[in-house]
Amino acid sequence: RNLKFSRKTNKRFFQLNSIPMNLKSAGGIVLSIITTHLQESQSFSVPSSSQIQSSPVSQSRRLAISTLSTTLLPIFLPNIAAASPTKDSPAPKTTFRRYPQIRFISALGDPKASSGTGADTWGLWRDDPGPRGTYLRDFDKRIAANNNVAPAGWAFDPQDWWVEEHGLIMSTPGPLPRKRFDKDSGLVIPEKRYLVTGAREVTAALTVREDGSWELQEGTLYDVTHLPCRSARYTGGDTCSPKNANLKDFPVKPGAEMPAISGCDKQDYAVLFVLGEEI
Repeated sequence: RNLKFSRKTNKRFFQLNSIPMNLKSAGGIVLSIITTHLQESQSFSVPSSSQIQSSPVSQSRRLAISTLSTTLLPIFLPNIAAASPTKDSPAPKTTFRRYPQIRFISALGDPKASSGTGADTWGLWRDDPGPRGTYLRDFDKRIAANNNVAPAGWAFDPQDWWVEEHGLIMSTPGPLPRKRFDKDSGLVIPEKRYLVTGAREVTAALTVREDGSWELQEGTLYDVTHLPCRSARYTGGDTCSPKNANLKDFPVKPGAEMPAISGCDKQDYAVLFVLGEEI
C-alpha cells in the first residue's frame, strides 16, 4: 500500500511508507519462475488465491535463495516503486538497506499471529547455515573426532545443537539484534525493522523490540515462513546426542515438524528469509 523505492550509486536501499501490502502480482511472477526452475525431490502446495493457483512446487533452500537473489528482488522492488504515497494519504518513510545476500531468522511464535512476544529468544544466521553444516551420519568422524569443531570452523555444543531438514547439523544462530543506532539523532532506538519473506506471497516489515515484542505489518508468521526450511534445536545434556538420530527420518517434508531424537528435548523454529534492514 504506499511504498516507494529509491536507488543511489553504490547503495542498495528502498523506502517503505507503509509495509502492509499484498504482493500477489509479484508473487505470481516469482511463483511461476520457481515452478519452472526448481526440480528437487520434495514438494509442497502453495495456497491458492485469485492470482496464484496451488501447484506442487519442488525446491531446496539453496536454489530458493538463488532464485530470490536473482529474480525476486529485481521483480519485487520495481513493484514497490509503483505504489507511492498520495497527497491525501502521506505516510512516514522507512528506509531499508538490502543485504548483499539473504540472511535467516529462526523464530518462535503462533504461526497465525501477526504480533507477539519472545523475539528475545529468536536467532539470526548471517550466512546460510546449510552449506556449512555436517550430516548427522558424519558426526563422529567430522565433529566429535575434531574436538567438537565442524569442518566449516564453527563450534558444536553437545548441550545445545541445531539440525535442518536434510539432517545437517548447523551452527547455532546468533542473537537477533533488536535495536538500532539512529545516525541523525545519535540515539539508540529500542527497536529494529527487517524486511522478511517466506518466498511465497507476502513480503513484509518485521519490527522487533528490545523488550522482546514483535510485529508484522502484513500477514502472519506463517505467511513469512519459508516452508521447505525446517529447523529444530535439540537439548538434553549427556543423554542427547546426534548419534541417537534415526537417519530415515530425513529429509523432512516442507511444513512438517522436525523429528524427535531419543534422549533430547526438541524445539521447532520457523525460518524467515531476511532481505534487508532499516537504516
